[in-house]
Amino acid sequence: QVQLVESGGGLVQAGGSLRLSCAASGRTFSTYAMGWFRQAPGKEREFVATISKSGSITYYADSVKGRFTISRDNAKNTVYLQMNSLKPEDTAVYYCAAGPRVVVRTASYDYWGQGTQVTVSS
Repeated sequence: QVQLVESGGGLVQAGGSLRLSCAASGRTFSTYAMGWFRQAPGKEREFVATISKSGSITYYADSVKGRFTISRDNAKNTVYLQMNSLKPEDTAVYYCAAGPRVVVRTASYDYWGQGTQVTVSS
């Protein structure tokens, strides 16, 4: 069992930056691949980024490639999402998730956090 708690969301102007954190409970954090997803009002939850257990492999949605960076610190049981050059269309609730492998499918992740709101004003 893994419990995930996101933080770092907020209101930012277009072009600004935010760093999201996701803290995991338990001693098995390093055995999970981690992902970030987001869900805007009226839309389905969508993949943003994922990182392998060791952090050596990362993969991004085309919409955030070059602007967002996913990273993890296994000693701190934490995964991060650095978001730069934010756009109004990045506005959503952002969720972190833990799963067995680096994949983009929502259904492949076993554990989810409660989400943190990111709002980007124009």
